[in-house]
Amino acid sequence: MKRQKKIVLAYSGGLDTSIILKWLQENYDAEVIAYTADVGQEMNRKKIIKNAKKLGVKKIIIQDLKNIFVKDYVYPMIRGHALYEGVYLLGTSIARPLIAKDQIRVAKKFKAYAVSHGSTGKGNDQVRFELGYHYFGPKIKIIAPWRIWKLKSRTDLINYAKKHGIPIPKDKKGAPPFSVDDNLFHTSTEGKVLENPKNSAPEFIFQRTNSPEKAPNKPSFITINYKNGDPVGLNGRKLSPAKVLDKLNQLAGKNGIGRVDLVENRFIGIKSRGVYETPGGTLLLIAHRAIESVTLDKNTMHKKDEIMPRYAELVYNGYWYSKERFKLQKIVDLKRNKVNGSVKLKLYKGNITIQSRQTSSNAYSMKKVSFEENKTFNKSNVERFINFHKRKLR
Repeated sequence: MKRQKKIVLAYSGGLDTSIILKWLQENYDAEVIAYTADVGQEMNRKKIIKNAKKLGVKKIIIQDLKNIFVKDYVYPMIRGHALYEGVYLLGTSIARPLIAKDQIRVAKKFKAYAVSHGSTGKGNDQVRFELGYHYFGPKIKIIAPWRIWKLKSRTDLINYAKKHGIPIPKDKKGAPPFSVDDNLFHTSTEGKVLENPKNSAPEFIFQRTNSPEKAPNKPSFITINYKNGDPVGLNGRKLSPAKVLDKLNQLAGKNGIGRVDLVENRFIGIKSRGVYETPGGTLLLIAHRAIESVTLDKNTMHKKDEIMPRYAELVYNGYWYSKERFKLQKIVDLKRNKVNGSVKLKLYKGNITIQSRQTSSNAYSMKKVSFEENKTFNKSNVERFINFHKRKLR
C-alpha cells in the first residue's frame, strides 16, 4: 500500500490558515499536519485543536518555543542593539527564523515532502519563512498558497470559507481586518486606517501598552541583572528568559512604553506603515546599552554601533541564518563575558530614565574621571594628542 504524502502547515487556527488548510487538502493528495509554534502570541489552544480537527486534521502539533525564542533569538539580537531604519525593534522578523527551523524539524520527523505557510505575496514574512526552510530543509518543497491560488480578494476567501463550513469571525465579514502579528517580544498592527500615513493610529488598536496619558501617575522602578551580556533576573531574583521578558512587558506596557509608528521599506521593494508595541524589548535595549557603557571599552562599543545597521537589515530581510549574520554576531559577542552587573530603570508615562549602573568591571574608572586632582591620568599627554589630530585637518 502506497503511503500518503504529508504537508506540514504553519497553522494559527485563524481564518486564513484554516482556509489554506482546506485548500491544501483539496489541491494536493496529501495528509496535512497542522503545526503551531508558541512564541508567546495570544492564542487559544483548544480553539486551534478544535478547528483543525473539524477540518479533518489528524495530527496537530503545538510546540512551546518561548524560552528558546527569547534566549537564542531575542537576546542575541538585543546584544547587537538592532534597530531597523533606526526605529523598528524587529519583533516579527526575529520570530520567523525560529518558526521555520522548528517547522522543518517536524517535517523531517514525519517525513513530509512539503511545508506551507500563510504569508501573503506582498509581505516580508514569505521571504523570512522560505529562507529558513531552505537553510534547514533544502530538499523539502515549499507551498505558498497566496502566490499560486485563484482566491484574489477578501470576498473570495469569505465565500470559500462559507462553502467549506469554516467559521468566519464577525469582524472579518465586512472590511478587510487589521493584520496583526504578536509574540512574546512585540505586537504589530497594519492595514485599514493605518494604510494612509496621514491618519493617526486610533487608540483602540493598541493591545499591550497604555497611552502615556493613561499610565499611572507614580513611577515604577525595575532593576535588570546581567551575566555575560544577557538578563538573568529582575530585582536580584533569577528568572527564565521568557519570564524576564513577560514581566518587563507588563511593567513597561502599564507605563505607556514601547510604541512605534513607522513607515518602513520592505525587503521586496514597497513601503508599508506599521504600528508596533515592544514594551519589554524597549527596556532591554536601553538597559543593555547602559550596562555596556560601564563594562566595555570604546573600540568594542563603537564597532558594534558601526555594524548595527547592516546586522538589523539582515534580520529584517530574513538572513538570520546567513554567514554574514553569523560573522557579525561574533563581533557583537566578542566581549560579552565582560558585560555583568545591573541597571536600574525608572518608568514614567512613556519615559525611561536610567537610575543607576552597577558592575564589578574596571572599564569605568572613577579615579580617572574625577574632577579632583589625581595622578592616574597624565594630562601632559593631551597637548601631544591634540597636536597629532590637528595634522589630520590639513
